[in-house]
Amino acid sequence: MSIKKKIISAYVVVWLLFSLYGWLFGANSYRGFAYNLGSGVVWPVMIFPEFGKAISAVIIVIVIAAVLMFVRDTRK
Repeated sequence: MSIKKKIISAYVVVWLLFSLYGWLFGANSYRGFAYNLGSGVVWPVMIFPEFGKAISAVIIVIVIAAVLMFVRDTRK
């Protein structure tokens, strides 16, 4: 088993455990399992809120760069 598969497997295991915990005991336990499963996908952001801010900042920079690169100059 390669290191990539081990890392992905570990992430999926933590994702499922985080989802189960959120569904049974967490602040969103009144919501369904599907909601907690969806929020469990981004479990590092839920545990470390600053990580989410960093990810969103990177996404904003990528979107701005894409707009600047792919917008045509209509001035002639």
